[in-house]
Amino acid sequence: MAMTQDRLHFLRDLLREFELPLDPAQHSAFLGAALRQLSDDGLDRLPRPGGGDTLRRWQALATVAGADLSLLKLYEGHADALAILAELEGEALPGICAVWVAGSLGAGMQLTSREGGQVRIRGNQPWCPGAAVVEHALLTVKDEQQRPQLVAVTLDQPGIRIGRSGWSAGGMAATSSVAVDFDNALAHCVGGPGEYLERPGYWHGGAGIAACWYGAASRLASYLRNGHSDNPHAMAHLGAVDAALAGAAGALRECAGWIDQNPAAPSELAARRVRAQVEGAVEAVQWHVGRALGATPLCHDRRFARLAADLPVFLRQSHGERDLAHLGLHLAAKNEEAWAL
Repeated sequence: MAMTQDRLHFLRDLLREFELPLDPAQHSAFLGAALRQLSDDGLDRLPRPGGGDTLRRWQALATVAGADLSLLKLYEGHADALAILAELEGEALPGICAVWVAGSLGAGMQLTSREGGQVRIRGNQPWCPGAAVVEHALLTVKDEQQRPQLVAVTLDQPGIRIGRSGWSAGGMAATSSVAVDFDNALAHCVGGPGEYLERPGYWHGGAGIAACWYGAASRLASYLRNGHSDNPHAMAHLGAVDAALAGAAGALRECAGWIDQNPAAPSELAARRVRAQVEGAVEAVQWHVGRALGATPLCHDRRFARLAADLPVFLRQSHGERDLAHLGLHLAAKNEEAWAL
């Protein structure tokens, strides 16, 4: 079932009161059950990036991000896996999927042998969110010529050990992002060597992450919007927040429209630019909301406190000045005027 506007409203209503249990030991199973329910309801059937309705896809991601960033992390990974498999004509995988490519692509993972249409893989993959609850994962390995090869692996098989450590941060802890060891586990290749990075959708997905940042920041800002109208300082902070979010929303809409108009065009510049624009807006929202509201919601509102702890960690999917340097190099290599209205 397609993600229509009505379905998007249904998703928003469904997640309006979403809240993790008090006991952290229950978080992983709770998130897994929530993600399966979203999938069963068809709410993971998002428009493909570049398919003409990219903004609707990003609106769904922003909606889940506003409900809970740990749920979003698993939801976005699952939706990304479905888009990757469709783009590279990979075999559909039943159940919940993840994309585990954190760290240097394939640096710790190696293709060790080929068996008919399958391969064996070995190595250690760090930072695997939802490892205890997802059923399949896409990850990159180095093939015989040390080229990055995307593979799909079913996790319920011999030769796979899910770790219990590897995440010390309080923020995003509910994702249970642990290391996973693979010892001659069976997998199958998705696309050819290098195709995962070379496909148009790679940077489409990177731009979509900015929509997730935006959705979480919008939810954080809502705490400032609700009340405090008698406080002129709070209203000044709210005005700054509104200006930041309006600019970010415009940048996201423009980028989504450009991707839909140019689905096969190189999109790294557009993606890096919108990520930088949204990151700056999110950081402004965090600063203004914190200054305006002080410690009270951090101490007395569990949902606010969790979002305030999760968002700084989640936002570090950006690499800060390193990403900005890449953006600058792209611009320096272009001859045409970049900023004319």
